[in-house]
Amino acid sequence: MRDLCYLHGFVERRGGDNSTEKYVAFFTDAVSSEKEERAFDEAWRYIGTNQPCVVYYYSKYERTIWRQLQAKYPSVCMADDIENLLHPSQSVDLYFDVVKKATEWPTRDHSIKTLAKFLGFNWRDMHPSGAASIEWFDRWIQTGDTKVKQRILDYNEDDCIATRVVLDGIRAL
Repeated sequence: MRDLCYLHGFVERRGGDNSTEKYVAFFTDAVSSEKEERAFDEAWRYIGTNQPCVVYYYSKYERTIWRQLQAKYPSVCMADDIENLLHPSQSVDLYFDVVKKATEWPTRDHSIKTLAKFLGFNWRDMHPSGAASIEWFDRWIQTGDTKVKQRILDYNEDDCIATRVVLDGIRAL
């Protein structure tokens, strides 16, 4: 798995208007600490320039990886900065804080894939998964195939949009 955070992806939407939606990605284009730090720094600056905003994510992975990246690259931001971003007034873990605690779904599980599909969203890739994305990244590093890199970015964009679809679904309840 290379112990590398290779992608930070965001779907930005203004005022709840889907026509304003845009995908922004910060990709680590090599297996190196310098490239990982650059992508983290760019993602951190992106969030900073878009404040005030609320960050929605789906699982504790984002909290965990951003804390790890801050500890690894303290020149990017302070630990308190990460904790402030992760404070409930600034961010929402849709899975843990909302889906698990406050909703019921007629589905076999509460994964982002299951709930977004239930709400009508479809990924472009036939077999989307985080594990597949890791394998694709490994293949991209080995081959430099731009189609593989685009597949990673498309998958991440779809995951980000799926999170927004679930957010909108929850709001519609």
